[in-house]
Amino acid sequence: MRVLVLGGFGLIGSEICRTLLRAEHEVVSLSRTPREAAHLLPQVEWHTGDMRRMLDPSEWDHLISDVDAVVNAASALQDGLMADLEAVHHLSVKACLDACVDRGILRFVQISSTGAEPNAPTAFMRTKAIGDDVVMDSTIEWVVLRPGLVLAPSAYSGTALLRLLAGFPYIQPIVMADRRIQTIHIDELTEAALMAVEGRIPAHADIDLVEAESHSFEELVAGMRNWLGFSPAIRTFRFEGRLSKAITVVANGLGHLGWRSPLRTTALQVLEGHVNGDPALWHSISGRYCRSYEETLAMLPSTTQERWFSKLALLLPALVTTLSLFWILTGLITLFQISSAAEILANSGTSALQAEFLLASAALIDIGFGAAILVRRLASQICMAMVIMTLIYLAAGTILVPDLWVDPLGTLLKAIPAMMLALVTRALVCSR
Repeated sequence: MRVLVLGGFGLIGSEICRTLLRAEHEVVSLSRTPREAAHLLPQVEWHTGDMRRMLDPSEWDHLISDVDAVVNAASALQDGLMADLEAVHHLSVKACLDACVDRGILRFVQISSTGAEPNAPTAFMRTKAIGDDVVMDSTIEWVVLRPGLVLAPSAYSGTALLRLLAGFPYIQPIVMADRRIQTIHIDELTEAALMAVEGRIPAHADIDLVEAESHSFEELVAGMRNWLGFSPAIRTFRFEGRLSKAITVVANGLGHLGWRSPLRTTALQVLEGHVNGDPALWHSISGRYCRSYEETLAMLPSTTQERWFSKLALLLPALVTTLSLFWILTGLITLFQISSAAEILANSGTSALQAEFLLASAALIDIGFGAAILVRRLASQICMAMVIMTLIYLAAGTILVPDLWVDPLGTLLKAIPAMMLALVTRALVCSR
């Protein structure tokens, strides 16, 4: 079969693509960055597309002209710089369905979520529910799959939140500690999607994909901590009320700059409303229950890279903030003390006016870099720009004022660890 997978560059979508490919199906998908996506999954036929903009059936014709089925794994957690919940979860899905009906495509698999209801407390769940209703009201042979908290080797969203919290040394801060959650291994979700595509699940089935037992979120974090091989926490701090809201306010602000923090309001509200479903229908169809949380962890690799992620995920916000403040403050200090700074260049052959012009220009560049690194989609390029600019400063300092290399305060030497910090941060901001 030839299958169109929406959201094929995401955590769930990419694993569904791999499962379909292993079953020898052809896979088509779309991405805002198809060249980058092709590096991840070269066997997929990638097309350029942005579901936030594809709100008319005619915009889907070129994608569905020769496909046999569609799997919708596209999702966005919260409105932000790169996300529009209404467009991604509802309007684009309706446009795609209308195009499928016109083309006579019979099978549509919707990856939804447990708790997606019209009166849900979050826009994520409400828009998901509207999209589900559009699918279920169509004339297509549809199947809706509603996974619980998806656990995967890749760290993203809920899995990333568990690993991040479990990475704290000695202490265990935790939010929504008593909320009840059921999990599912990513392989079981992708296998269910494959069964739905191949018609091995009855049409018009609305299935919760969850383990039989539920766990408190605190139990999940403790299990993740043990799986990672970290020592049990000496003390647990449960964040509730105002402190929890303060954390989400900061995370939401970063979300508007493109940073997809797992501590944003929607992520925590989803936990607050519990993540539970009824596994009975899936058991009657497949003859089995989804693996327990303990069985899932036993199947996942727990290696050095998992432990690195947990530790470094905690440090990334601090690294970005440090770089931002370092460059902004360096620029501001130069501007406010530009005359004193110009005196350092007095013996280099430049006039006072030339020295002040060069210093002011460099200071403004520094401030611009410090502000721009806070925007997620610019962060990687800005880190590299910081490295290049540091090399320019070192070269200029060596030529104009070589004595700065032996300055007691290490004026030039301190630029080298700052440059290395930018390189480390650049490596960490890659999310795929």
